[in-house]
Amino acid sequence: MVKSIISIVLLLVSVYLAFKHGWDTLNYKKHPESLKMMNELGITETMIPFFGGLTLLIGVLLLIPKTFFLGNMLNAISIVIIISLAIKAGNFKMVLMEIPFLIMPLVLIWLKYPFKN
Repeated sequence: MVKSIISIVLLLVSVYLAFKHGWDTLNYKKHPESLKMMNELGITETMIPFFGGLTLLIGVLLLIPKTFFLGNMLNAISIVIIISLAIKAGNFKMVLMEIPFLIMPLVLIWLKYPFKN
């Protein structure tokens, strides 16, 4: 029972974050600090819509039982890419901030999809 509750909470947080970050990424022109941060990581303005769309796709994949694993894997891979770019840019504060977000999809994979019978 406790495992299911933890899994549900983590799933809801992951989906919320995926949709929020995806939407914010697609609307980067309204958030100049976000554009500055992405430029510091070496993400060009032409790549930003790709990352925003991928993040929204991850949010959808997490909700579907058959694509739950794939969504979590893509989520973890995208976070590893962000961590790698942050290390390359020398932004170790961002690296440390991203570590809990890397752990979340891995824990979700271990806990499995919470609404499966």
